[in-house]
Amino acid sequence: MAVQFHLIKTDPSSRARRGRLYTRHGSVETPVFMPVGTQASVKTMSPHELLDIGVEMILSNTYHLFLRPGHDLIREAGGLHRFMAWPKSVLTDSGGFQVFSLSPLRRISEEGVTFRSHLSGETFFLSPERATEVQNALGADVIMAFDECPPYPAERSYVEESLERTLRWARRCQAAHRRPEDQGLFGIVQGGMELDLRRHAVESLAEMDFPGYAVGGLSVGEPKEKMYDVLEYTTELLPVDKPRYLMGVGAPEDLIEGVRRGVDMFDCVLPTRIARNGTVWTRRGKLVVRNGAYARDYRPLDPECSCYTCRHFTRAYIRHLLKADEILGLRLTTYHNLYFLVHLMQDIRRAIEEDRFAEFRSAFYRTFEIRKSEDAEGGR
Repeated sequence: MAVQFHLIKTDPSSRARRGRLYTRHGSVETPVFMPVGTQASVKTMSPHELLDIGVEMILSNTYHLFLRPGHDLIREAGGLHRFMAWPKSVLTDSGGFQVFSLSPLRRISEEGVTFRSHLSGETFFLSPERATEVQNALGADVIMAFDECPPYPAERSYVEESLERTLRWARRCQAAHRRPEDQGLFGIVQGGMELDLRRHAVESLAEMDFPGYAVGGLSVGEPKEKMYDVLEYTTELLPVDKPRYLMGVGAPEDLIEGVRRGVDMFDCVLPTRIARNGTVWTRRGKLVVRNGAYARDYRPLDPECSCYTCRHFTRAYIRHLLKADEILGLRLTTYHNLYFLVHLMQDIRRAIEEDRFAEFRSAFYRTFEIRKSEDAEGGR
């Protein structure tokens, strides 16, 4: 198989799992956070810097690469790995979420979705077959089935209709997949906030025997507790021996709560997005370094962090860069946020290995102050 998963250990006090995902570009230690390189680039970061941080897998997006520069060009360049000079594993989203969230003028049919590009207004069409063809051309290690992500809130009748179509599309993606020997196709569990529909989705997709399963349709505006409840119910139903991927979730507390409920893989634009707005995570919680309070603060962003940014630069200097619109400021905050999440996941994996995940979680919440913010939304 193109993608294999080895479950190494399960935490005795929760559903937290320690595992290892194997792709043709190496192994990925799980639970893992995957930085998002939407357009074949993690914003402001070079591949060398990502490797220095410890990143083992990144995500790129089919919708954006389909529109620009085009999958045929990337295939001619040797695939995404060569095109972006990234030697490790890559996952591509199918583009379904972006079609439904970025294009207000769209038409859904059984065949697929007709939509207008958010770049040019030009009309395009994506079907399960087309989305799979594009991902085959991009050459990612893990590719996703084309799905519809219903909004929140949504009428149950709409969610039911959407889910049945998504399940039919999943079978069509399997039939259209031309590179099963080196690309693993994951199914996506939808069903909105309806638990019985989530069960139906899991049971139907499990019958199709995908090499991995994603949980979609969460972190789309619902309350956090609702997200956690639906996630907990859904992960309990998923096959134990397959990787579980929670799409579009990346706040530190959500990673911990997702791991607690048995999730192996995460991605989100949040760490890079808030970094560009001058916000970083520290062991104590969020810090908005653009604020005037840090104009003469000569401490690192996080005194407990050993990343390149924190070892060399002060809050005052980084604030100056951001206020002066210097690109280095964006790079330094982004580097720190990605380092923070990658090393948080390393600490989580170690805690699971040592049967102390519950203690780790409690210690995290004793120091990390969670502030509600408009930036705290995920990506899917």
